[in-house]
Amino acid sequence: MTTPYQQPGYQQPGAPVAAYASPIPLRNAHLGDALASEWTKIRSVRSTMWTLGVMIALMLSIGLGVAALVAGQDVRMEGEPALGLGFFGVLLGSICVMTLGVLTIASEYGTGMIRTTLTACPSRGRVLAAKSIVFFLLVFTLTTVIAALVAAFQTSMVDAAEATTDQWLRATVGVGLYVATLGLLSLAVGAMIRHSAGAITIMIGVMLLPLVAAMFMFSESLEKVQKFLLEYAIPSQLIGIYGQTTEAGSGPIGWEPVWIIFGVTAVAMAGAFASLSSRDV
Repeated sequence: MTTPYQQPGYQQPGAPVAAYASPIPLRNAHLGDALASEWTKIRSVRSTMWTLGVMIALMLSIGLGVAALVAGQDVRMEGEPALGLGFFGVLLGSICVMTLGVLTIASEYGTGMIRTTLTACPSRGRVLAAKSIVFFLLVFTLTTVIAALVAAFQTSMVDAAEATTDQWLRATVGVGLYVATLGLLSLAVGAMIRHSAGAITIMIGVMLLPLVAAMFMFSESLEKVQKFLLEYAIPSQLIGIYGQTTEAGSGPIGWEPVWIIFGVTAVAMAGAFASLSSRDV
């Protein structure tokens, strides 16, 4: 039998306290840790499944439905490939992406989870970068794959001109880049507004308001403004990616809409970073 003084680990009163050495190796946190955290969040919440699931359903059902209608009417698209028929599904699906972009960050302000996030990772720029990277890669991958699948079916169903390599790239990779970047723009707005419903309403207004406003500009003095709104509205830019223009004239076409949305989103992300860094949670 041993006395307390003989037991292992017993500390004599007044003796210096030995420093605790953790068996777990210590290291500084980095962006990879933030990426792993954000990936866990975005794949475990129901909003991701619902928004992206509806997006996929819209792109497939509308894209194939439009192709079936055109094929059923025995219409030949003279000089134009069938890839442009995918525009209708992408346009509606992009609303789901904008919703998810806002919810990726704004929902944390609504639930208070943002306090836990910033406690675990005090670097607010790292948090914003991790959310943006995970969101962009997820949406870009899904959108590109579904757009390519729809384009392949449409090409086989509709009697149309053969698409070039550049047209295929724009209808798949270009559309994926545009829609994913549009979602990043929504994420930036959500970071600045910090209110899910408000930010979603703003983004839907950004998509639809220019076209609606242009429809009511009957005055000749507003003709240039009307033309600008018609050519640079988000739906018109999506049409331009497929190589087609609106009736208003020669708006952005080809890869131009992708560069435009890149520039606008870069400015919005700078504003989101400034807002996140200067405001308390």
